[in-house]
Amino acid sequence: MNLTNTLAQPSFGGTEVFITILFLIGGIILLVFLFFVLKFANLWIQAQTSGASVKFRDLIGMWLRKVNPKIIVLSRIQAVRAGLDITTSQLETHYLSGGNVPRVINALIAASKADIQLPWDKACAIDLAGRDILDAIRTSVDPKVIDCPNPASGSDRLDAVAKDGIRLLCKARVTVRTNLARLVGGATEETVIARVGQAIVSAIGSQPSYKDVLENPDGIARKALESGLDAGTAFSILSVDIADVSVAGVDREANVGAKLQAEQAEADKQRFQAEAEKRRALAIAQEQEFKAEVQKNRALVVLAESEVPKAMAEAFRSGNMGIMDYYRMKNIQADTGMRDSIGGNDKDDKNKKK
Repeated sequence: MNLTNTLAQPSFGGTEVFITILFLIGGIILLVFLFFVLKFANLWIQAQTSGASVKFRDLIGMWLRKVNPKIIVLSRIQAVRAGLDITTSQLETHYLSGGNVPRVINALIAASKADIQLPWDKACAIDLAGRDILDAIRTSVDPKVIDCPNPASGSDRLDAVAKDGIRLLCKARVTVRTNLARLVGGATEETVIARVGQAIVSAIGSQPSYKDVLENPDGIARKALESGLDAGTAFSILSVDIADVSVAGVDREANVGAKLQAEQAEADKQRFQAEAEKRRALAIAQEQEFKAEVQKNRALVVLAESEVPKAMAEAFRSGNMGIMDYYRMKNIQADTGMRDSIGGNDKDDKNKKK
């Protein structure tokens, strides 16, 4: 009887365990739900009230994909409030690519307000290329002024020489505007500065005198601007202006004309001295050549005189000349020598009397 009653009674041990497990699972789910609600409720409410609706599961998905939901939601709110249709998926993609999402959104808003056509893909490409997209938009609206040369390079003046040999120091200012179409792959500011500096130095070098540069510096700037210096760069050059130009080595308080004339006179003196030294050296060389020519002619005379005895000996051997002829020739030579000596003495006496 007792065994029958025991078997007839229901057993609740397995059911209680099952219910306990269900309660635990439900509690865990409730805690997870409360965790996500407390974590993303503020962002979700901000998105809904701003008209930039974001699904709650998208917020959870961002968290699981290690995307900062706050950056994505706030950027989407900012874009929607500015009238831009940018989805959370696009924002997440750019974020995962390593881009700066808030900066791209700010650049798109600035471009939209300035009526500049800048598609989302183009803005992302510029940002991923390492360029400052927001600064590029600002420069497109408000042109940027660049110093040439760049003071950071250690020099604040361009050094150029006119055709008259006078060195000039000048400083230029270049006004540029960003060319968004060439921003990706275009040359940077350093290239623009280098090209402008080269063009200015070349323009000054083509001037006949430094005075032309000082009187008309805008002509130098105009030549530089007309050289197409912005080709292949990320900028469009609006103007090139000569901010300062001066003669190298001359103080501003000094008399530039007098100093340059003194330097020119000193240079002329050194040049004339060099030319005189050249002529003197040439005269000495010619004198030595003449002396050598005299010695050469004397050698020829001696050589010719040495042939006379030979000719006389040959004449004796051939019978063309006899011994009397020889003595007669000697007498004539002696008479000639006596007359020369007498004539020379007379001349000496006359010179003494004088």
